[in-house]
Amino acid sequence: MAIAETAPAVTAPAAEAPRRAWAQRLGVIVPAGLVALVALACFLGPLVLPIPQPTGGNIVDAYLPSFSAGHLLGTDPNGNDILARILYGGRNSLTVAIAVNVIGMAIGGSFGALSAYFGGTTDMLIMRVFDVLIAFPSLVLILAVAQSLGPSRINTILALGFFSIPAMARIARAATLSLCEQPFMAAAKLCGTPTRRMLLRHIAPNVAPQLLTFSILGMGLIIVIEGALSFLGLGIAPPAPSWGNMISEGQASLSATPMLVIWPSLMLFVTVLAFNLLGDALRSRWSSR
Repeated sequence: MAIAETAPAVTAPAAEAPRRAWAQRLGVIVPAGLVALVALACFLGPLVLPIPQPTGGNIVDAYLPSFSAGHLLGTDPNGNDILARILYGGRNSLTVAIAVNVIGMAIGGSFGALSAYFGGTTDMLIMRVFDVLIAFPSLVLILAVAQSLGPSRINTILALGFFSIPAMARIARAATLSLCEQPFMAAAKLCGTPTRRMLLRHIAPNVAPQLLTFSILGMGLIIVIEGALSFLGLGIAPPAPSWGNMISEGQASLSATPMLVIWPSLMLFVTVLAFNLLGDALRSRWSSR
């Protein structure tokens, strides 16, 4: 009697492709939506929600619990609304992260692209300067620069922005070197395309996506460092709110009112996680192309 053999089920590659594409899209959509939600809450929330200002609270209203009348997340020791301080603190943290990345992309990206395009002595001089900066322990130097400049939002941006330039320069240089080997770049040079047009028309649009992906990955790290500086009193100075200085102030009464630390810590965690997931998803999409 013949034994019927069952052929193993084979999943066709054509059926797998839509699933992979949908998984990739979902990997971008979910963290991007979370980032957009946090940004909208921090930048537009105080304008549309009936919440008080983050400073100038009444000491009589100090230590109100969560879900109190007029104070959804309660109040801090100074009677300030915690929800208002979280939203305004998130606005400060996101503003710092965006400004630092803009500085790094504009200055570091430009120098990195110019270094790779011209090569030779120009490349050696520019990259040796950046190599020296990268060789130093960045966190120690950031603390030193922040200490010397003093605690404020603009000084935090300058301190972090200065040290974001070398990393952006290396990313732009590597991308430009790879781009210069492409046939269309050689054809553009043979046609006598001016240097300015080569940089703006051919190099910048192709290098920008890689810089943007790297900057999104770095957003979470910058927010964490800004929070650490504010926690140490070297970042955004009270009474201006920041997630870092809210955690620092809340630790004094952690055992009695843990929510003073939990709420800003939770917002910091969710925001950093969203940026990291979004950056990883974008990097995977670009590397697969």
